Amino acid sequence: MPKYYALTFLPWISLAIMGDVNERAAAPVGLAVALALLVWHRRAGQRWDSLILECSTAFYMAALSVVALVMPDAAVLDYGASLAIGWLALTAWGTLAARRPFTEGIARRQVSAEIAATDLFKRINTVLTLAWATGFTVTAAVLAAVQYLAPDNTTLLIACKIAGFALPALFTARYPDAARKRHFAEHGISESAYERMR
Repeated sequence: MPKYYALTFLPWISLAIMGDVNERAAAPVGLAVALALLVWHRRAGQRWDSLILECSTAFYMAALSVVALVMPDAAVLDYGASLAIGWLALTAWGTLAARRPFTEGIARRQVSAEIAATDLFKRINTVLTLAWATGFTVTAAVLAAVQYLAPDNTTLLIACKIAGFALPALFTARYPDAARKRHFAEHGISESAYERMR
């Protein structure tokens, strides 16, 4: 799973890294990475409904690229980091509102259709998406404050970006196993039965 999340967020990581080097070039680089990943996922046979975050990412990167090219001096570009994470937050909350948590599409790549159809799988992914949505929302707000109050503090900006991805990722790495074990214990299900379903 960490590999899939790393790939999913690669355009955003590229945007964040490039944003610290050249804010105007960051969006086109992020867009190129996003489009390359979409093509790669589709060639690998991924369905569009499992690429919600990837499609949202490409849309955002395209819009930001247009702004960067047409209005390179736009003040909004000074808040690129907080706007990017804010967009991720809106996307995550939107998938929750639509009852299609974005983490479900990523997790579905690793399990059988039988497991993906269970209530437990759906509950786990709802919680994971909620964690990411909350993390993105808090990170966007913190980044906006830092970009307003201390825009030249690159170390603080990078630390906020890293924390904004690392904390939800750490939760994502640990929560599913803990939730499954708790569910199995409550319902008297053996883990070997689950493994056979995988």
